[in-house]
Amino acid sequence: MSEEEQLIKVFYTCFQRLDWKGMLDCYHEEVFFYDPVFENLEGPQVRAMWEMLLSNAKDLQLSFSNIQADPAKDSYGSCDWVATYTFSQTGRRVVNKGKALFTFSEGKIIEHHDNFSLWRWSRQALGIPGILFGWTPVLQNKIRRMARKNLEKFIARTSPQTA
Repeated sequence: MSEEEQLIKVFYTCFQRLDWKGMLDCYHEEVFFYDPVFENLEGPQVRAMWEMLLSNAKDLQLSFSNIQADPAKDSYGSCDWVATYTFSQTGRRVVNKGKALFTFSEGKIIEHHDNFSLWRWSRQALGIPGILFGWTPVLQNKIRRMARKNLEKFIARTSPQTA
């Protein structure tokens, strides 16, 4: 197993344990993250997102497989993952299947892209509204705005206050 593959394994093993601090140790200081919900996040936003999500996780089950990385090919890596949990806002069970793509620098993850179907997620998490409207930009953008708003509130609540 390459160093990059080992790093991916450590990242997702920490994820399984809800160890957001361990996950953050796998990231480069200047990490960039993208997923269909939060879209583009950088550095401190990425760290706060994982802390927020995992601190609030109640029944998360995570599996990962198919870890691949080839340092000879521009330090790219990937793996498949499945996250199963109850979406707290609706109490509905979600089984979210995705693929993560990574870029490495200085022995850390510097870019992390999670790809999954936001429509499939919304059908499970939101029920009828997600089934009927989850494919529309209107509902998808509402989901994104709510996620960002929650992240901004979390950052404001947890960041040291300056006098």
